[in-house]
Amino acid sequence: MLVLSQGAKKALELLHNSGYEAYVVGGSVRDMLMGTKAHDFDITTSATPSQMKKVFDGYYTVDTGIKHGTITFVYEKEPIEITTYRIDGDYKDSRHPERVEFTTNLSNDLSRRDFTINALVYNDSEGIIDLFGGQNDIKNKTIKAIGDPKKRFEEDALRILRGVRFASQLGFEIEENTKNAMKECAHLLHNISCERINIELSKFLLGKNVKKALLENYEIIGEIIPQIKEMHGFEQNNKYHIYDVLTHTAVAIENIEPILHLRLSMLLHDSGKPKTYSIDENGQGHFYGHARVSTEIAEAFLNKYRYDNQTKEKVITLVKIHDTPIELDRVFIKKRMNRIGKDLFFDLLKVKRADNLAQNPEFFWLDKLDKFVTIAKEIIEEDCFTLSSLDIRGSDLIAIGFKGKEIGNTLNLLLNEVIEEKLPNKKEALIERAKKLI
Repeated sequence: MLVLSQGAKKALELLHNSGYEAYVVGGSVRDMLMGTKAHDFDITTSATPSQMKKVFDGYYTVDTGIKHGTITFVYEKEPIEITTYRIDGDYKDSRHPERVEFTTNLSNDLSRRDFTINALVYNDSEGIIDLFGGQNDIKNKTIKAIGDPKKRFEEDALRILRGVRFASQLGFEIEENTKNAMKECAHLLHNISCERINIELSKFLLGKNVKKALLENYEIIGEIIPQIKEMHGFEQNNKYHIYDVLTHTAVAIENIEPILHLRLSMLLHDSGKPKTYSIDENGQGHFYGHARVSTEIAEAFLNKYRYDNQTKEKVITLVKIHDTPIELDRVFIKKRMNRIGKDLFFDLLKVKRADNLAQNPEFFWLDKLDKFVTIAKEIIEEDCFTLSSLDIRGSDLIAIGFKGKEIGNTLNLLLNEVIEEKLPNKKEALIERAKKLI
């Protein structure tokens, strides 16, 4: 018996007691069968929307998409999305059916879904109902479309991206016919909203098997980021590298923690390399200016796909400076942390580590990166590198005669001298120095 949430149990109980069929469906069933905790429970039922409204009379519900048969039942603050069995009409925009017809036949409803592993249904009285071999595909770690895969993807092109996302998250292989149809229909992704692509691509990047999924499905991801196709097979011809640009990128992504702005940074950090390639008289490949071009590509991509401003700012900064040399020097590190912030400085070290781990092992410098982390942590504990930690305030400068813009300018000058260790971060010393500057 699978373990359902209290909200899912209550919804099933109310529907069954009113004489309707009802099952938990989709990802939650798949996850529970895989031994993973399910978070969102969706229910499919033979009850129509008007019948559901009567069943849940007295409970809090939201008409989430009632024209398409969906309401949300909220039980003890837990939202449960419940949808009537339905048959979809023709799809005209590679995403939404022109019409929806309600049905009382479970098989009709399940046959319109994307993959066999997502078409399993369950309730406590009947157990698992598996009409398309989803349990076997879970056992064999296979992603397989229901029915004609090409038709499934022509109906809703977002399913293509969901397929590669599942490959990344679950570590499953995409069945050959399904994969071929995904690649054949990949151009239809251009009909999908940027916001939906953002959601699926972000989940794809955070998957534990993202390296393999990216390398095996680069043509599909390349419909979203064209540079990915250019990076595939692009040899670097450089002693520091043992991989082509895309493989280097995939290895780097896998070697950084699954935090969205970090994974996006690794995805995009070398996207400008194919456009900046040159070769010297010794046959060595170079990519002068690739960070600048990669930054332009990153900014255009992040804007197009509606990433939030905080994510954009972090990714653009990290891509821009990912290849900038850093010095194992306290003053240098303090200046860099002052310029970009301590959190982003530590992110930069993570980016450099992931980048290095995707290069030729003969040129690893991980020990040095560890020293950077150690020094940076010491600086945070012991040193001043921000105005907020400077032992003097604007009010102190006003008291000795400073006015207007010269207050801020002087504070920054004092901070710079403290960072460069020319001046101690002591109020008396800072005031004395300020008096000489007035």
